[in-house]
Amino acid sequence: MVNQDQKIKKLIKLNDELENYFRNTIIPQLFVDSDLILRKFTPPAMKQFSLKTEDVGKNIDDIKDNFRFPTIVENIEQVIHSNEILEKEIQTTDLRWYQMNIIPYVITKTKKTNGVIITFVEITARIKDLVNQEMLIADHETLLDTISHDIKGPLTSLLLTINQLKKVSTDKSKIFLMFFGVLESSIKKMQTIITELTDAGKLKHKYKVEEERIDFENILEDVRLTLAGTIMESGAIISSNIKVSRILYSRRKLRSIIYNLVNNAIKFQSPDRTPEITISTRKEKKYIVISVKDNGIGIEESKYKEVFSKYSRIENTVEGTGIGLYLVNEIVTNSGGKILLKSELGKGSEFQVYLTVQ
Repeated sequence: MVNQDQKIKKLIKLNDELENYFRNTIIPQLFVDSDLILRKFTPPAMKQFSLKTEDVGKNIDDIKDNFRFPTIVENIEQVIHSNEILEKEIQTTDLRWYQMNIIPYVITKTKKTNGVIITFVEITARIKDLVNQEMLIADHETLLDTISHDIKGPLTSLLLTINQLKKVSTDKSKIFLMFFGVLESSIKKMQTIITELTDAGKLKHKYKVEEERIDFENILEDVRLTLAGTIMESGAIISSNIKVSRILYSRRKLRSIIYNLVNNAIKFQSPDRTPEITISTRKEKKYIVISVKDNGIGIEESKYKEVFSKYSRIENTVEGTGIGLYLVNEIVTNSGGKILLKSELGKGSEFQVYLTVQ
């Protein structure tokens, strides 16, 4: 009897400690059992997700709308069945970003998962800062690319023209040759400055292009955030079928690829229907294939190659520089991959990006 009383007191003490922990933590946390019943939540969770005391004891499926994140039930079930921690950056329908961790609650004796503890740490400000930084880097790289290709080329042509004029000219006076010398010197100086500028820019951002293991869904959510206004304005419906989640690649480059393809899919929408975009990943031999498929205006087969040219635009249908697909193609091919286009005029397009498996 004494042992029984001691056990009861111990359980009461442990329960009090658990209640005290949940009551005083500043992080939104939930405890959901293996039957998907909400057992406890912290006060910050009550505030953040509009939970009420009477929600305790309800199936998480009945209150999933509170979390404004459509796959929360599937994520919980995944952790219960796999017994592995799930860490994920998520975006809720109110456009807030969270670092969500779903941790299996394992019974020591049976080694079975009896539920999960879910924590949410808001990272909206950090994500927005990262997105702004990525956009600045993309603009910077576009400027460097323009300087390198669009200014360097004409300067080289001008230098060759001056040399030809010197050869064919009958005037060999000192003043004439001096003027040509000044022109040549100025052009060579400009070429040197451009080379130094572009090389310094590449060196400055070298650390940003290192490859890392990336969660593709995080990249996709990042792109959704960046294009949130465009998506809402167009009413675009974006769905995904992710069969390969972990990709070894440069985070910035992969984000640039997905951003440009999704942005184009919305931009070149058909006036007769709501944009529907499907993004999928799969493994194919030595490649990881990322597909972005839309139901937009489509592209004529005769213009497949043209759309990847710099400043190419499809019949001036929309505003823009036309550099997006060119940059995507450059990124993919320079890393040993390839990009394929399937399209039917008036029905839509599918861009398939093949990234080499590392």
